[in-house]
Amino acid sequence: MERKPVSDWATDFDIFDPEFVADPFPVFADLRERCPVAHTDRSGGQWMPVTYEHIAEITADTDHFSSVTVGVTGRKPGEGAILTAPPITSDPPEHAGARRVLLPSFSPKAVERLTPLTRDLARRLIVEIRESGDDVVDAADRYARHIPVLVIATMLGVPLEDEERFTDWAVRVLQIGLYDLGVGQAAAKEVLEYFKGHVEARRADPAPHEDLIADLMAAELDGAPLTDRHILGSAFLLLVAGIDTTWSSIGSSLLHLATHPEDRRRLVAEPELIPTAIEEFLRVYAPVTMARIVKEDTTVGGCPMHAGDRVLLSFPAANRDPALFEAPEEVRIDREVNRHAAFGLGIHRCVGSNLARMELQVALTEWLAAFPEFSLVEGAELEWTGGQTRGPRSVPVHLG
Repeated sequence: MERKPVSDWATDFDIFDPEFVADPFPVFADLRERCPVAHTDRSGGQWMPVTYEHIAEITADTDHFSSVTVGVTGRKPGEGAILTAPPITSDPPEHAGARRVLLPSFSPKAVERLTPLTRDLARRLIVEIRESGDDVVDAADRYARHIPVLVIATMLGVPLEDEERFTDWAVRVLQIGLYDLGVGQAAAKEVLEYFKGHVEARRADPAPHEDLIADLMAAELDGAPLTDRHILGSAFLLLVAGIDTTWSSIGSSLLHLATHPEDRRRLVAEPELIPTAIEEFLRVYAPVTMARIVKEDTTVGGCPMHAGDRVLLSFPAANRDPALFEAPEEVRIDREVNRHAAFGLGIHRCVGSNLARMELQVALTEWLAAFPEFSLVEGAELEWTGGQTRGPRSVPVHLG
């Protein structure tokens, strides 16, 4: 889709500009120097702070900023139906209870139980790649995208055979749907209908299940069972968001290692450094931008924001702020002090952060063990998705 060129990123930014999607960081650096809270009239009007301080300020201020819609485009309150996806779209006081329902399923112990399954999956994907006999493969398509889909499907208790449907929904909701609202809405409806069918089937034949859907159906909030709207919205969130974000993070990490042989060789020689390297990859290639809606007129960084305005919270921008990170543009895989915001800030910090870290660690460990000499195909054209979630969708590599 052809887009009008940006005249000035401080007053006319466009997060879907192809050059920005491919590399937004020069724009963030420029804005920090001259206009750390940018504004645009595009997409119905939006603000975009680019410093860690201002982004943290907004995430902590639930009196003036609402999470009722967190999409970087789409409808605002009062403009029509907005998908409820607790706890990410919940404001206090409802948020705490909605988050509490999910925490046990994403605790370190719960995630640890999923590690062998994730490792088996990664190894199975690697065997398929080896058996294909291909010397050049797309690491994003053949490897990165499959791991989070199958892990979250297992957690939810839905058929793994539906993997392609799940991926299609994630793409239509969080990628195509940002440009074409109708496509996103249609996909969201399909997801909700899918989970509605699973919930109804379980009620008709209440055999015991040990999965996230069963946990949601058995959970209570303020002494009452969760509503179907809550159950379906949470299942929607876990499936769609759980796919796109980790797919992007695994892909970005593999791309970095394919283009930085010194880091790849060091991790092959020192695999114990992988957890620290993952934190740095999360910082440098943070995939997610969230949004808030201004509830009451307020000011951030001297900029007057009015009720109904949409504010974009670019965690990738926060993670490159030199006020918080030494040499923020450098990728230091042994960086020890790393208070990055890749999983968000404030009360809405990602409930699935333990799971994402585990999937990243398993994915990189198994890939490096199998293909220690992989590298990016020379002259390869990389395809990035941007907007809500930024990540490489094509990473063609030589396997060694």
